[in-house]
Amino acid sequence: MWTYVRGAPGTYVWLAVLFVTSVALHRMSPEFEEEFLRQRSTNLHELSDNPVRVLVAGAMWIEGGYWLPYAVLYSVFHAPVERWLGTVRWLVVCGAAHVLATLISEGALLWGIRHGMAPDSAVNTLDVGVSYALAGVVAVLAYRIPVRWRYAYVFVVLLVYGVPLVTGRTFTDLGHFVSVLIGFGCYPLARGRRKVRNPKETAAAGRG
Repeated sequence: MWTYVRGAPGTYVWLAVLFVTSVALHRMSPEFEEEFLRQRSTNLHELSDNPVRVLVAGAMWIEGGYWLPYAVLYSVFHAPVERWLGTVRWLVVCGAAHVLATLISEGALLWGIRHGMAPDSAVNTLDVGVSYALAGVVAVLAYRIPVRWRYAYVFVVLLVYGVPLVTGRTFTDLGHFVSVLIGFGCYPLARGRRKVRNPKETAAAGRG
């Protein structure tokens, strides 16, 4: 287990940060929690004032503070992708999905507000979390799946994220689907990466 964790340091450091912030959320009153998260939300208001700060801070909190499901999802999806691609490439996938999907979905929301399809109050929508990065990683993992199962995996991913977009049509549904497309678009980062890195071999190579 320790070897598995060592092979995905970024995943488990991020998960540790989410654990700490989730514990902090559980110690807040509901009213304070909502206002606290709103100031770290990647909504239109905060993006216009502090884009870099909220894009980073928004990925360090989980609305509701339910950490355990994310511990499972990170171990099932993030950790294998980081061990396969390496930490830097994994971070590129996460960052691209999180940032681009946020900007595109919030841009769509802004368009909706200007055309009367969403209320003006939507500029302050509470929007924090790590789900866009997770969706991108889920998608890029398709290139690790054996070819005979890959198309079935892609179909399931598109179904899971596509159905809510068609039925719900919220800006977050759009963001998740965009994240999946970004993950599929990260094929150049996955090309040629067939073998999972072994941290013991990496350490031995460094000493050599």
